[in-house]
Formats: sequence, C-alpha cells, structure tokens
Amino acid sequence: MRIYSLSPTPDNTGRIRTDLIRTLKPHSSPVVTSKVDKTGTLLATGAADGTVKVWDIQGGFVTHTLHGHGGVISSLLFFEVEVPTQDTAKRGKDKKKKTQAQENAEGETTLGYRLAVGAEEGKIRIWNLHKRTSVAILESHVSVVRSLDFSPQENALVSGSRDKTVIVWDCRTWKIRSTIPAYEGVESTGFLQNGTVIYTGGENGTIRLWTTTGGGEITVEQKAGIETDAILDVIHHENLPFLLSVHADQTLVFHSLDPLKGNAEEGKLQPLPIPRRISGNHDEVIDLAYIGRSRSLLALATNSEDIRIISLESNSNSEDDPIGGTHFGADVALLKGHEDIIICLDVDWSGHWLATGAKDNNARLWRLDPDSTSYTCVSTLVGHAESLGAISLPHAAPPRGTPAFETPLDHPPKFLITGSTDKTIKRWDTSSALKGGKKASRATYTRKAHDKDINAIDINHNSTLFASASQDRTVKIYSTEDGESQGVLRGHRRGVWTVKFAPKDTPSIGSTGSKGLIATGSGDKTVKIWSLADYSCLVTLEGHTNSVLKLVWLAYKPVDARDKRGAQLASAGGDGLVKVWDTASGEVSCTLDNHTDRVWALAANPTSDAMVSGGGDSVITFWQDTTTATMEAVVAAETERVELDQKLQNYAHKGNYREAITLALQLNQPARLLGLFKGVVEAETQEEGSLSGLKAVDHVLANLADEQLFKLLLRIRDWNTNARTAPVAQKILWTLVKSYPASRFASLKPTGKVDAKGSLRDVLDALKAYTERHYRRVEDLVDESYLLDFTLREMDEVVGGGEDAMNGLTLNGQDADMVMVEVE
Repeated sequence: MRIYSLSPTPDNTGRIRTDLIRTLKPHSSPVVTSKVDKTGTLLATGAADGTVKVWDIQGGFVTHTLHGHGGVISSLLFFEVEVPTQDTAKRGKDKKKKTQAQENAEGETTLGYRLAVGAEEGKIRIWNLHKRTSVAILESHVSVVRSLDFSPQENALVSGSRDKTVIVWDCRTWKIRSTIPAYEGVESTGFLQNGTVIYTGGENGTIRLWTTTGGGEITVEQKAGIETDAILDVIHHENLPFLLSVHADQTLVFHSLDPLKGNAEEGKLQPLPIPRRISGNHDEVIDLAYIGRSRSLLALATNSEDIRIISLESNSNSEDDPIGGTHFGADVALLKGHEDIIICLDVDWSGHWLATGAKDNNARLWRLDPDSTSYTCVSTLVGHAESLGAISLPHAAPPRGTPAFETPLDHPPKFLITGSTDKTIKRWDTSSALKGGKKASRATYTRKAHDKDINAIDINHNSTLFASASQDRTVKIYSTEDGESQGVLRGHRRGVWTVKFAPKDTPSIGSTGSKGLIATGSGDKTVKIWSLADYSCLVTLEGHTNSVLKLVWLAYKPVDARDKRGAQLASAGGDGLVKVWDTASGEVSCTLDNHTDRVWALAANPTSDAMVSGGGDSVITFWQDTTTATMEAVVAAETERVELDQKLQNYAHKGNYREAITLALQLNQPARLLGLFKGVVEAETQEEGSLSGLKAVDHVLANLADEQLFKLLLRIRDWNTNARTAPVAQKILWTLVKSYPASRFASLKPTGKVDAKGSLRDVLDALKAYTERHYRRVEDLVDESYLLDFTLREMDEVVGGGEDAMNGLTLNGQDADMVMVEVE
C-alpha cells in the first residue's frame, strides 16, 4: 500500500502531480478496502484474511489491529457518536460505588470515536477505538455488507448489502430502526439532506432515493440497466450538489441533487438529472466518426449497445454550476436503442445525421442537434436476418442556398445502404424519417450481393454508385438507383475489409479517365487502387504486416507548386499502424504508431487536416497533419542556409578570417573551414607572434564553446588522416593545444548529439595514431635527405676535380674533344 501527497494546483498540462510519501506493507493477505477518517490522520485497512489495521498516516505506524471478523473485509467507516460521559470515565476498584464526579456527569454526553467494519459474513462490528474493544455486533444481513454511512443528525448508521436490503441502525441502542427492501444487490448507500434521505446504487445501474423515516422510495420506478451499467460505488460530499456513481463499464456519472431542494413525495421524484458523464475506458473502439456541423464532436462505437458522443472542444465551467461546461474528451451524450453490440456507423455530409448498424440485425438513423443537446433516434430499419456489418449514408452536399443545405436538421438523408452477414444489401428510404409517428421502415430493394459476410459499404461523391466489400475477396459496384451490379473488383487473395471511393477532386492516376478511383483494403495486407473506368487495378500498396482494416482518403491540398505529392490515402491495419500513402508514387509518406492492438477505426476531419484512429487497445489517437509546417520550415531553413553561405563567401573574399571561421563552424561546412585554415596557415606573410599565422584566428580558436571545440577536433581528426591536409591539421591542433590547458580537453563534455562516431577519447586516439604515423614519415624523409646531401656532395667533388685536370692539359694543338676521349 502506498501513500501519496497531492499538489494543490495542477501543472501546466492540467494534471495534478502526486508524490510518493510512504510505502506500507500492512497485511499478509491482499488489502481489499481502506478508509481515511475526516481529519486525515487515521487510515483503516481491511484485508482478505479478516483483519483490520488502523494506521497513523503521519507517523506510518499501526495504532490498532482488530480481529474477529468472518471472511473478507468489505466495508469500513470512521464516525463519532454521542455516548454518556460516565461510560468514558475511569472506574475505581469498587464498581458498585459511584464517585461524585460520575454522579454529576449523569445525563451528560461526549463524542466517542468508532470504527464500523462490514465483512463477507454479513455481520457489522462496531469498535471503540479508545478502549480497543468491540461495543456491538450487528447481525441482520445475510450477505456481504458493501457500504456503510453515518448521520450525526439522525444518530443513525445505514448499511447496504448484496442481500438486496438496506438497514438503518439506531446508534444509541444498536437496534434496527427500519429495513428497506431494495430488490437489487446494493453496492453503495449513504445519507442526504441532513440524514432525511438515503441513496442507494447497485446492480441495476440506477440511483434510487428513500426516506429515512419509513423507508419509502422517493424516486419513480426505473428500468434496470444491463450488466455493464451496474453501479460499483457512489461518492458523495456534503458540500457538493451532486452524486458521482462509478459503473462497471468504468464510466463516472454525475447525478444532480437539485430536484431534492423541493418537497419530493414518495414515488413521485423523477430520476436524478445527469449533467455529465466521464468515460474511464472506452473499451475496444470498433468504429468512429466526426459529427456536428463544425465536426467538434466524435461518435464512438465501443463494443457496446450504445453510441458515445464525446466533445473535442473545451468550455470553462461556470461559477454557478460546478459540473457545468465541457472539456476535451468529455462525454456529451449516450445514444441508447440497440440491443446488441454496434458494429458500424456512418455520418452524412452535414454531421447531423448518424446511421448505426448492430448485431441486433437492425439499423438506426439518429438526428443529432448539439446546439440543443438533442440526440434522438428517428427511424429503426428492420429487415436483415443476421447482424449488420456495413452501413453508409450519402456524402454529397445539396446545392448551396437550398433548404436542405441551410437547415439539414429538417431534411434527413434520402436513403442509406446496409450490408449484413446474411450476404444481402438493402437500400432504405429515409427521406420521410421525420414525418409520421411510425419509426420502422421497409427496404426499397434487397439484393443478394456476395457469397460471404459483407464487411464495408461506401457511396461515391455524387450518390450514383455504391460499393460493397466482402469476405469472398471481391468488391462489387452497384447503381444506387436500382441496385444493379455495374462491375466487380477481383484481385485480393483474402477477404476485403474496407472500401472507399475517392473524393470528387482527387487527381487521376495514369489514364484513369474522369470516372474516378476507388480504394480497397484486404486481409492479404495490401491496399489496391482501382479505376472506375474499366475496373482495373492501378496501384498495389504493400507495407502493412497484417490485415488492412480501414481506409480514408485525405483532402487533396497541395502546399504550392513545389509540392509534387499526389492524393493521399490513409490506411489502418491489424498491425497497430496507420500509414499515409502518396498515391502518385505508391510510396508510404509516413507511418503513425501509437496503438498496441488492431486499429479498427479511422476517420478524417473534413474541415481540417486532422485524423483520428481507435482500436482494440481502447486508445483514441488524434493525428495532426504537419506537412505544410514541415515544408515551410524546410524552405525557411534552406533560405537561411543560402543566406549564410553567401555571407561566408563574402567574408572569405574580403579576407575576414575571424568571421568566416566562426560562421563555417556554425554551418558545419568542413571543406570551407579547411580552405580558410589553409589560406591562413600557408599565407606568404605570417603575422608576428601568431600561433596559426593570424592573431584574429588565434583569438577565435582560443574562445570556442565545448560543442564547437569538439566539432573542430572531429574535423582535425579527419584532415589529419590525409597527408596533403595533415600539415594544416597539425598547425591548427598545435594552436589549440597552446591555447587551452590539458584540463580543458579532459573535462570536455559537448552537449547534444554532435557526432555519431565515438567519444572524445576515440577522437584523441585517432589523432595520436595518425600524428605518430606522420612523424615517422617525416623522420624517414629526414634520414633520406642526409643520404641525398652526401651523394650530392661527393658528386660535386668528383665533378670539380675533373674540370681542374682538364684545364691543365696541353696536347700540341690537339682538339679538346680528342683529349677528353684519351683521358677517358
């Protein structure tokens, strides 16, 4: 068990920071429940072995160890009761005699500190913490006692149990005041309105209110929820005007207590209003869609019978309503109606009409009005023999200025298409969904479409064609008007999971004509793009390592004339990855990795560049397109590089070596830097007193930051490996060694990733090895120069002696050439 402290204010991310204070190991068996007293100084822990320990939180030590409970400890409660003063006074040896102080104290009361413990056996033990004794054992429940609460105004204790009863106990006599039959396993109970009202929550998933006196139910009869609606706990604070219920599906629900401000009669109070829900876990996300005119909401199908609507915007809370306003990710509404898990959903062009298909064999059409918080089912489509796996609404917007465009809430979609595991497709007429009171509709036509389950359906941009994808490895194109087949796409080696028509303005690929494109994703791990002109496969995109489960076309928005990308297509796969493809080149533009399980759902916001994905890991990830920003940053960086490069050339041309070398180090241009150093080192005139040949350069080299010095050592290392550039490297290295003490090099710690080739030790080792090699080479040259000097000197002597002898010869007028011959 760990004890944390909470920061009083959230950090800059909006999260409350926690610090671990102490770790305790209180029991030899698992700790099942715990409770802190109202002062925050004592902590009670109940374990599976039936023991209870009371801890001093500040000191971290045990103050009480309580035994005698039967089975697992299921509930704990600290409370204070009024007891006669004489019960707390010390008694003398003669218990029959009363002291004067005790006689005077008769009729007076004081507060006694108590701990109530409920256990699996159904008994409740009341412990006097001052005397460390059990003062009462309450034995009326026959099952686990799950909740306890105390009312000081009524001086009463209430207990709720899984035996479907709630009992109110008198804390003076510890006898039963009343027993309330709840007819459901009670998981949480407590007092409201100064103890005059009791609330309960349990397996039915509803909050119910009862009178403390008499035990009559105040709220009207409520329909029991499903298993995942069951309430596990109810949290109440006397200063807050709401109850917070915790449900089995990890949802937190706020229940407003405002209706209790009036005089509520038994059986007349409506269920408490629910101003907000918080989803602790969305379970497996099967499908999702942006909804609302501004696409500021998200509809989620989360492996349940209900559609969750969550907000993608934040509104600050008002002072009058502590739970008013919304935040990003807050639950806005819950669409109830289906009787089994929802498999698929789709939204029309306006975002106000949502179609859903479920395993209950039915489809439903929902009218969504976020402005008035109205989310209603206007039509139930019954007719399929098996569960629905695909559904689609028309996505074409009506002409501007028409009533259908201006008031989409009053004009339902004209039709929708459904596909089922019964291998059929149906078209439903929904144009009159708001007329009349009959919600059930009949299909306009039904077609036997495939030999296996239908996984996806999509309608093209002008609502003249629709496509169905099936496990039989084919995709079929139909006319929306009469449902007649127009073509078949064959080529996938496994079942096809998804199909999407390209938007109207999508650039063509090759000679596809003007009829457009359609993309399919399959269990064979590939994405194929087909021509609607001749139904031929144009491109096959390979890259996923598992089935491609969802596709979505992204809006074609080239940044400028330099943007050569084609239309972009995003795919989600069973490998947990989302890939964005450039359809013009057939290459992956980027791979998005934030899921640990299959990505079932993928949607693109039609008004922005954002995407959202959801999968089996219960994670919903929002992706923002940064292509424009990235390209602008690249252009800006390239412009800056050109400007700096021109400035460097100007410095070099003017002979301003100081500024040129500093800028070359900044730009990390080794060739330019070498040229500058070479110009300084090999200059005909060397400045007197300079180490490198120019005092300005000496000053630059003597005032380098750690990162610059390390980069320069890397360059010197590279130059030193070549005999032609080694003299320059040695000269600069000598300047650095003379400019810095050895301790500077020893403590050199460059910041950031300046090079991928080893550490400073590796650089110095490489410098040492090549320097020794150059030194040996120079020594060999010096040795060879001595031999050359000796040879030249000896040759000079030989040549000089021969000339003197020749000049002294007289041969009676004979030719000098002949004399030379004779001498030879």
